[in-house]
Amino acid sequence: MVMVELNRTILKLLNKRGIVSEEEIAEFISDKPQRTHEPSLLDDIQEGADLILSEIAAGSRICIYGDYDADGITSTALMTGILRNLMPKEKLGYYIPSRFEEGYGLNMEAVKTIADKGFDMIITVDCGSVSAEEVAYAQSLGMKILVTDHHNITDKMAGCLLINPKKPDGQYPFRDLSGCGVAFKLAQVIQQKAGLPKSVLTEVLDLVAIGTVGDIMPLVDENRTMVKFGLKIINTGQRPGLRRLIEGAGLKVGTVTSENIGFVIVPHLNASGRIEDASQAVKLLTAEEGDPCIDTIVEDLLFKNQERRRLQNETYKTCTADIDTSALDDFILIESKDAHEGIAGIVAGKIKDTYYRPAVILTPTGCEGKYLKGTGRSIEGVNLYELLKKNEALFEKFGGHAGACGFTMKAENLPELRENIAAEMDTEKAKNPNLFIKKYPVDMDLDFDDVTMTFADQLQLLAPFGNGNAKPLFRLVNVTIGDLRFMGTENQHVRFMASNMTGQSVQCVMFNKAGEYGMSLYARRPVELIGSLDCQVWQGSKRLQFIVDKIKFD
Repeated sequence: MVMVELNRTILKLLNKRGIVSEEEIAEFISDKPQRTHEPSLLDDIQEGADLILSEIAAGSRICIYGDYDADGITSTALMTGILRNLMPKEKLGYYIPSRFEEGYGLNMEAVKTIADKGFDMIITVDCGSVSAEEVAYAQSLGMKILVTDHHNITDKMAGCLLINPKKPDGQYPFRDLSGCGVAFKLAQVIQQKAGLPKSVLTEVLDLVAIGTVGDIMPLVDENRTMVKFGLKIINTGQRPGLRRLIEGAGLKVGTVTSENIGFVIVPHLNASGRIEDASQAVKLLTAEEGDPCIDTIVEDLLFKNQERRRLQNETYKTCTADIDTSALDDFILIESKDAHEGIAGIVAGKIKDTYYRPAVILTPTGCEGKYLKGTGRSIEGVNLYELLKKNEALFEKFGGHAGACGFTMKAENLPELRENIAAEMDTEKAKNPNLFIKKYPVDMDLDFDDVTMTFADQLQLLAPFGNGNAKPLFRLVNVTIGDLRFMGTENQHVRFMASNMTGQSVQCVMFNKAGEYGMSLYARRPVELIGSLDCQVWQGSKRLQFIVDKIKFD
């Protein structure tokens, strides 16, 4: 039945993504997907839940230790929310380290602070897998500790119960859970053992959706299921702090998508940790209806996100001022004395996108600037983690993955790092001469007969879109451009009509790239358009538009 009802192009798209059988298609497009995995397959999860429940029964004080990004924030809020059903609020706390003073993960000073406050147990979320020394220190202070995490384990594992789908020899069938996803699996076991109603799990799926999208986890398999159900919860508006943030950021409860999570909700939550203190975002997500702190925190997060944008734009202009596009480095390595540490990663990402080169921004840190903190982002085809790991001897701290990395190093080691990276990039280019040609993975050419509202609506069956399940990218060939209208303070956006040889047309919009094409946009000659098809709702009515990523001239 599904095969007959779906548009033929939708079926082709599903097949290209490996969704072939009728059963697979039904699950993929289902409003209520069933794809999940048994939590007990995660190593140490049963013992971890037992430890938590025994500590609660003993009257222990428990501290949730998270991270300052959206995944860590939501993980902390989720575990806090679950445990509030089982223990007095005054015996439950949380700790989010400062991005600026403490950095990522467990640290000795934080462990000491938590112990001094009288906590008997630490539960980490979204961190801690390789914090062997810090875990041992917590244990030496008499505290129990349980680690839940999802990061790669590249060093000595913490010597405690450790729940992580990426553990060596682990049996869990899906390795790509977010930190919040791992916390949710633990919550499932706690719910079963403690006899809590299943509603306590449903209520926190909004947090799982935000953490999963925010940490750019692939929206496939179990993640797809949790994000779909999580979006339903988000769109009920039942979490008061999140509802007010959604409204304050200009979104409408009931219409929030995964793209809205990634481009609006997550940046606002992250702004708290990028500018100051991420713990206020946890407070917002755990606040109850009527709490007077909600409006205050939302107003502050809106302001901090604006400040983040201002700092980001200023830093981007400063960092790119001396870049010579005629002699572009294969690996852009920029020292910036004035860059705000909290937005260095975003700026590195924007530089990477603009010049299509791996980029690292280095900011001074430590006493008298003797150390540098590096934050990098990479392009497809350059595994930043593997490249930098070859220089691990130059770093004091180092971590990350293929697309993003961070490190701390002595400033005196920078010349050697530059030289080594340049040599590595020469090798990479020799292996792949087209390394710096940006790829546009077009799904298929789109016939104007398919450019209909019905087709656009059916495309939404493939949502939620994100990493691992990108919004379909189409090509419109042999079209002409007309009725141009530039928008934005610097005319960086443009809206126009695209028509084929038979007079069929579709409204198009291109964001942020109008300046790349200049006067050539006015040339009345056939072009190719690469982009995605979308429905825009304006004043209650829907209209089709083609969101253009690239224009190719003959």
